[in-house]
Amino acid sequence: MRITDLFIYPLKSARGIALQSSEIDAFGLPGDRRAMITDRDGHFITQRELPDLARIAVQVGPSTFHFTMGDRQMTAQIPAATTRMDVSIWKSIVNAAVADDTTNDALSTWLGRDVKLVFFDHQAERSASTEWAGEGTPVTFTDGYQILVTTTGSLRALNADLEAHSEGRVGMERFRPNIVVDTEESWAEDRWAAIEIGGIRFDLVKPCSRCIMTTQDQSSGSRDVPNPMPAMGRIRMSADRRVPGPLFGWNVTPRGTGRIAVGDPVKVIEERPEGWAFKVRNSA
Repeated sequence: MRITDLFIYPLKSARGIALQSSEIDAFGLPGDRRAMITDRDGHFITQRELPDLARIAVQVGPSTFHFTMGDRQMTAQIPAATTRMDVSIWKSIVNAAVADDTTNDALSTWLGRDVKLVFFDHQAERSASTEWAGEGTPVTFTDGYQILVTTTGSLRALNADLEAHSEGRVGMERFRPNIVVDTEESWAEDRWAAIEIGGIRFDLVKPCSRCIMTTQDQSSGSRDVPNPMPAMGRIRMSADRRVPGPLFGWNVTPRGTGRIAVGDPVKVIEERPEGWAFKVRNSA
């Protein structure tokens, strides 16, 4: 098994950036989900509520974020740490740096509602769930964990079910992974407790429940595209009430630092023999 793709998503819910290699630190892949859109009160906004976020491409410089949306472009300075506000993301409250009014006004015009752009800077703090990831596991504006891993074998199995029901097929970008592993076997990751890449241990701490974002085209935000939800409902519905709903991919916590690259071998170093419990498919 080897890595086939690496991605970061500098602005949460906007387009991803493909990488050939990346450092790994305690937060995961540096640069991932370091910025986020909120409403004026500081509550986070994603493609779930605002599909047009999928139309925003981001280029990151040493002190800037350059945004493109259609024929619009804008460069925003990463703000000084002195301009801050508390923002909410799921159950977390994070004290984040806030972009200048000009940037916020422009993004509000682009997106058709009042928004603010906030940054997870060196003063911001947030941790993953200690129940699943243990103590001392920092995260940025991810949904909850440092890294998301998916596999090519599982995508093939999902698309096979979609095609068997004449529902089309979907690409891996729908699931917004950080690390994609090439596998022959489908759903093998359900039995991985830990993998090693580049000498770094990565613990698979919690399966990823999927939402409406998987039904949206990740370039346009359109929902008039093949929908993976019916297939996930048929073959990937969790039977464990701790993580309800359809599952695809695993949340991963790194236990070391280093560098990984596309093409690196992936070794399973600890297994979860029982896998994960799924609801029995109704054949009626």
